[in-house]
Amino acid sequence: MRYVFFCAGVIAALTTLQIQHASAAEIRVLSIPFKAPLDELGPQFERTTGHKLIIKYAPSAPLRQLIDNGEPFDVVVIFPNLIDELIKQGKVAAGTRVDIARAGLGLAVTKGASKPDMSSTEAFKRALLSAKSIAYAAQGPSGIYFVSLLERLGIGAEIKPKLKPMGAGSLVVGPVAKGAAELGVVSIPFILAEPGVELAGALPGDLQDYVYYSAGVGAAAQDARVAKSFISFLMEPGSTSVMRSHGLERRPQ
Repeated sequence: MRYVFFCAGVIAALTTLQIQHASAAEIRVLSIPFKAPLDELGPQFERTTGHKLIIKYAPSAPLRQLIDNGEPFDVVVIFPNLIDELIKQGKVAAGTRVDIARAGLGLAVTKGASKPDMSSTEAFKRALLSAKSIAYAAQGPSGIYFVSLLERLGIGAEIKPKLKPMGAGSLVVGPVAKGAAELGVVSIPFILAEPGVELAGALPGDLQDYVYYSAGVGAAAQDARVAKSFISFLMEPGSTSVMRSHGLERRPQ
C-alpha cells in the first residue's frame, strides 16, 4: 500500500512538472540599457514562473531601428515617448504602456577622485566651470536636458569646449572611468553600474530632471498574457526595492 501511495505521489509530481513545463514560455524582451535591475529581477521572475527571458539590449536609436526592421519582441522597455510612437505605429499594443521607473541625473567622477560640492546650484556651476572635460549623452534625454541646463545657467559658451558628447547614457561613464573625461553627467543608474566611477552627487533639487522608463507589450507578442505578467512583476513591491538599489524610483502617482 505504501508503494502504491509512493508511486501515486511520484506520478502526481511528474504530472505537475510536465504541466509547468508545458505552460512555460519564452519572453523576448527588447530593452534600452536597463541592464542592472533586469540582471537581478530577470532570474527571480524565471525562477518564480518557469518562463524564460531572452533580453536584447541596445541604446534607444538602435533599438528603434531593430523594431523598424522587424525584430520580433514580446516586451519592449524604452522611453515613454517612444512607447507612444510605437503604439501609434501599431507595433506596441494599445493600453499596455506601464511607466516602470524614473532616474534622476547625477555627476560621475573617476573612482577615488575628489568629489566636487553638489550642495547648491552655485556649487554645481563651480564644479562644471572648474572641470577640464565633461562627458554627456548627446543623443539621450539626459544629455539634451543638460545642454539646455547649461544655457539656463548662463555658462553654455564657457562649457561647450569642454564637452565630450557620447552617443548614449550607457557610454558616458566609460571615459570617466578611464580618465578621458573628468566628469560625467548622466542618469544615476549608469553611474552606480560602473565600478570605475563614483557618484559625486545628484543634481541640486532645483536643477534636477528625470529620465523615465516605460514598458509595453508587442502587438505581435507570442502570448500577450505572459508578456503582461513580466511587466506586472516589474511593478511588484519586491521589485521596487531592487529598483531603488540601482538608483531608480517609482514615478509619483
